Amino acid sequence: MPTFLFDQIIFGPVKSRRLGTSLGINLLPTQSKYCNFNCAYCECGWSDYKTNADLPTCDMVLDRLRAALASMKSDGNLPDVITFAGNGEPTIHPQFLEIIGGTVALRDELSPNCDITVLTNATMLQNPKIKKGLMLADKAFMKIDSAIPATIQLINEPLAPVNLERLAEQMHAFGDKLIIQTMFLRGTVNGMPIDNTTDEELDRLIQFYQKAQPSVLHIYSIARATPLDSLSAIPHDELEHVGKRIESHGIKVNVY
Repeated sequence: MPTFLFDQIIFGPVKSRRLGTSLGINLLPTQSKYCNFNCAYCECGWSDYKTNADLPTCDMVLDRLRAALASMKSDGNLPDVITFAGNGEPTIHPQFLEIIGGTVALRDELSPNCDITVLTNATMLQNPKIKKGLMLADKAFMKIDSAIPATIQLINEPLAPVNLERLAEQMHAFGDKLIIQTMFLRGTVNGMPIDNTTDEELDRLIQFYQKAQPSVLHIYSIARATPLDSLSAIPHDELEHVGKRIESHGIKVNVY
């Protein structure tokens, strides 16, 4: 299926089903996806992480963010949220800490009522600079699509193995800032079946959520084009059922 790339460093504002009016920051290349995951469902397509990447500098990002916020302020249309997202994993940018620190300063100056959020796969939390940077955000949306290593490999194809026990502990440190997001889907990848709504998958995910203790869990399914034609969305009524099962274990859930 055709996929989508953000062609600007600062993009939007866009209307987000979860965040409201969001001004996006893309720290990755504008011509290709650059990520340490290679998720089968990613709207940005397949990752080109192993090649050299032309990443925007800290000054470039902050100059363009200042211009965008100043323009929106003059129009009386400031965003609800500034969101680090874009064409891959934002925390792999080598100047992530400096950029998010500068973003906080610009937010405080030009748009003090908006939140700063980061969408991340959380694989860089072992890096003290990345953890420090994420702690500057108002909310950190962290991904976990399965708590079974073999399923993680099929759905997310991480560049390095995911230590689930350590990841849950690292997420837990973010307290109320932590929002976990899980994509539920079915289909096949490389001829192997995927369904992370099974009893075994949900039991393992619930155990992970209980250790990480997010302020809220966001669950959703495929809503945009994916790189593979062999994936299918979970119907909303089934997602509602999954949400109720998770909530019965003390986890607050929003279904999208």
